[in-house]
Amino acid sequence: MCHEGSAERPEAPEPAGHMPGRRAFSRLLLAGSGLAALSACAPGGARPTPSAAAAMPSATAPVTADPSPASPATPSAEPVPGSPTATETATTAPPAPAAAPPRHSLTDPASPWVVVNKHRPLTPAGYVPADLVAPRVRLATSGEAALLNSTTAAAAEKMFAAAAAAGVVITLASGYRSFNTQITTYNRWVSAEGQAAADTASARPGYSEHQTGWSFDIGDGSGRDSFTPAFANQPAAIWVKANAHQFGFVVRYPWMLHDITGYYYEPWHLRYVGVEGAGEMKTKGIATLEEYFGLEAAPGYR
Repeated sequence: MCHEGSAERPEAPEPAGHMPGRRAFSRLLLAGSGLAALSACAPGGARPTPSAAAAMPSATAPVTADPSPASPATPSAEPVPGSPTATETATTAPPAPAAAPPRHSLTDPASPWVVVNKHRPLTPAGYVPADLVAPRVRLATSGEAALLNSTTAAAAEKMFAAAAAAGVVITLASGYRSFNTQITTYNRWVSAEGQAAADTASARPGYSEHQTGWSFDIGDGSGRDSFTPAFANQPAAIWVKANAHQFGFVVRYPWMLHDITGYYYEPWHLRYVGVEGAGEMKTKGIATLEEYFGLEAAPGYR
């Protein structure tokens, strides 16, 4: 969930045609090599390697988005995209200029760069965004799930409108998820599937991006293949994979990178990181936030 000199590696082809549901998909991976990869990279596992996400053909030409809203700078001691290491700075002639301080925190849940994964829970655990709003987009949900933080909502409105102009209907299927809702959702998964399976499909309370207001799940106007890997073949998923970066969004859990993110493929789950960050990830072929910010892989809970 390092951007520096990312070396591309081939990506497994995306699924096509009929595909199993998310639970069946998880079982298949858990029963085979997926379990081996996930188990081998549990606490203390290998650090991430750069990856390249192969772009799915888009039925429409890329569109142009307005710049993302400006955010105040937040100092942080965490890695900064493009910054040299101490050794590189000391041995390079002439010396490289000092790295600019991070513009956003990687730990503050109010930051668009906060990284939440199985090694990085939210602090505080019961965080509630101060600026939750209902975006003016087509909804496939209601209640708190129809809310996003104000920055994400504004970007989503522009992206949904651009998709509609290109003839693609996108729906908001699930947005904000409170700590209490996560408790209920996670416990339901545990009761139905057991904790090991639940941890591959549902975040534990306090470990979900949905709680920050920076992420949301989308659906297609047809309603087909919602929350299954086959959703990748629907027009909404194809369009956002090609164009979402122009509005500051990335597909947070890419195909076959669960050994880094901790979650199996979710082509419906988008995360706002800002136009600059999302654009750089797209240009450099960096698929995960963990790699982009130089953070350790988080395949399982510690």
